Amino acid sequence: MKLADTRTIAAPRAEVWQGLLDADTLMKAVPGCQEMAGNAEDGFSAVVVQKVGPVKATFKGAVTLSDLDAPNSLTLRGEGKGGAAGFAKGDAHVTLADTEDGQTLLTYEVEAKVGGKLAQLGSRIIDGFAKKMADQFFERFQAEIEGDGAEDAAAAEDQPETGEESEETPRKGWIGRVLGS
Repeated sequence: MKLADTRTIAAPRAEVWQGLLDADTLMKAVPGCQEMAGNAEDGFSAVVVQKVGPVKATFKGAVTLSDLDAPNSLTLRGEGKGGAAGFAKGDAHVTLADTEDGQTLLTYEVEAKVGGKLAQLGSRIIDGFAKKMADQFFERFQAEIEGDGAEDAAAAEDQPETGEESEETPRKGWIGRVLGS
């Protein structure tokens, strides 16, 4: 599966570039990331917990950076194994350009592949999941670079989808939902 998009980040290109090379920034941007260690030169090791359809898995893997053209472009390559769930791997080619108003235009092209039980879920589920992961990564990355509450966004996105409401939100019966009270 392939997808591409752009984001305008309210920060200078050099700052966005540094964020792409930083383990802490990347860890905060990867949805479900539990651990990330390493550096841009040697690569990063990561542990990511994700649920794809009915399959929940802990992926242990590596992220490497290649085709570095500072501060213009690079390729992020990730590969993880989730035990019996299978594997996931993907490449994201990222290009940075200055905008007229001093911001940075980040363009990305992502290609993702899965195998094992995950591949048996079907392309609709996998494609939707891959798009969601890419969108969340770059949204969280942007929030982290811009410094506007990335922790809150990350915490909200990492909440499991149980279909239940939190204790803070009172449950409404069907009449309450219909009447909006």
